[in-house]
Amino acid sequence: MMSFIDKGILNLDRALRTLVPNAAKANRLSPAQPIFEHDLSEKDKQHSIGLMRINHTGEVCAQALYSGQALTAKLPSVREEMDEAAAEEIDHLVWCEQRLTELGSHTSLLNPLFFGASFAIGAGAGLISDRLSLGFVAATEEQVCIHIDKHLDSLPTTDEKSKAILQQMRIDEAKHQLAALESGGYVFPQPVMKTMTLISKVMTKSTYRV
Repeated sequence: MMSFIDKGILNLDRALRTLVPNAAKANRLSPAQPIFEHDLSEKDKQHSIGLMRINHTGEVCAQALYSGQALTAKLPSVREEMDEAAAEEIDHLVWCEQRLTELGSHTSLLNPLFFGASFAIGAGAGLISDRLSLGFVAATEEQVCIHIDKHLDSLPTTDEKSKAILQQMRIDEAKHQLAALESGGYVFPQPVMKTMTLISKVMTKSTYRV
């Protein structure tokens, strides 16, 4: 069993791989890889960049949330579930970063700020109870799925590469939400969900351009 210090070192490594460009490695090939790159107008290109930057920051937040929860989770099974979900989220992180590079842009400069805030929320939830921690996962994944659905509708029709990435992410996020609920995650009431929606809007509006 790892000590608290060992867990801290592991989480520091995960933070660096999350925040340092090109440091993380995906276990799966990007769904965008086999798809032909269509020409995008400058307006469409900038819109795709903004949306994919939002999705990348969402994955940064997910890594931080899972790291914080795994650090303070009480049951080994919950820690293992957090680590497994985080591993799949790394794929999403890498795919979005690769797509931003292909589009000639960069990830959000605000990522360290959002990582720190999400880590604190995850660790705090884990300290309170595993059920609350799992509930945060389910609620967060629900918010992510809502964002992805909106982005799929908003993406330029010719940006099939970004669309392929988001479609696979949507499948994975829904799976993580269901797994968290089936493991006993707390179902948050609507007022809490509305608050989370408002907070997520701050992230999306700020990272679209920065």
